[in-house]
Amino acid sequence: MVRAASASTSAGPTLAVVAREAGVSVPTASKVVNGREDVAPETRRRVVEALDRLGYVRRPRFDSLKGPRMVDLVVHSLESSWSGAVLHGVEEAAYDAGLEVVLSVGLNRSRSGPREERRPEPGWLDRLVTRGSSGVLFNLAELTATQYAWLEQQRIPFVMIDPAVEPPPGVVSVGAANWQGGVTATEHLLGLGHERIAVVAGRRRRPCSDARVAGYRSALASAGVRHRPEYVRHAGFDRAAARRRTRELLDLPVPPTAVFVCSDAMALGVYEALAERGVTVPDDMSVVGFDDLPEARWVTPALTTVRQPLSEMSATALRLLLRMMDGHHPESTRTELSTRLVDRASTAPPRTA
Repeated sequence: MVRAASASTSAGPTLAVVAREAGVSVPTASKVVNGREDVAPETRRRVVEALDRLGYVRRPRFDSLKGPRMVDLVVHSLESSWSGAVLHGVEEAAYDAGLEVVLSVGLNRSRSGPREERRPEPGWLDRLVTRGSSGVLFNLAELTATQYAWLEQQRIPFVMIDPAVEPPPGVVSVGAANWQGGVTATEHLLGLGHERIAVVAGRRRRPCSDARVAGYRSALASAGVRHRPEYVRHAGFDRAAARRRTRELLDLPVPPTAVFVCSDAMALGVYEALAERGVTVPDDMSVVGFDDLPEARWVTPALTTVRQPLSEMSATALRLLLRMMDGHHPESTRTELSTRLVDRASTAPPRTA
């Protein structure tokens, strides 16, 4: 069990005083201080007000001056090459900085589904405290408001790597130029002569997916090509769903001749649906992905895709975290790295009628 950080009498009130002021037990006050979620909202409000009113001092737990510096990397899972790219970037940057890295899988394994639907399990914050790391990198789908508040209360510097959900104001994050990537993918298909271009997007109201779709629409508008709402399908970054959305596109009265897929994982599902229908790539349908994971090179034909610099994003996040650990806050809370098209074998001019 994590013990709450309480100040000495000379530095301020103890946790027992705070608990008495709020009308709760010391264990309950400790849960609030440590960001535990099993506290009723009204009880939490009383404790937080008492903490602020009495000037309770939350002692920093992540003290970079004690022993070798160590950071935690919390990933959503270890099941994909995406995570491998993130690990590679953090590992190289940590080696250069002389840091130790502890890897944690903050995923609730009882859940299933796409990456952005999975939430971290309740106990991993407690485990972070006991290790005494100097900071944290999160490559997670989403943190709860309580978890963000706990990190702030404990004065733990942290950086989000490509958050699937827009983080609260002031939270430092590193991502890719998703809008420009959508523009680049669509312009490539337009340049080959395609006008009937569909998009298989991620989940609605997810920043990265929305930005890629916005880039796609912007490129169509700049080229004077009519946007067809029926050509926009959302598959939640799920391979099986992408397969279903592709079947829907093929069943349209006027099916597309090309498709921009907002992740390489979903592009594999698109390939499967096209093969089921006897549609060849790229002769009958051109396909562009997004990410440039190893799978993009392994499939046949090799996938033309927008390279998202995952390893570089992770290394940049660690360097930002190091500056925060030294007391420097970045001027900008959002850092975006550029994307670029990797032209392989999955795109060609449309077949002439």
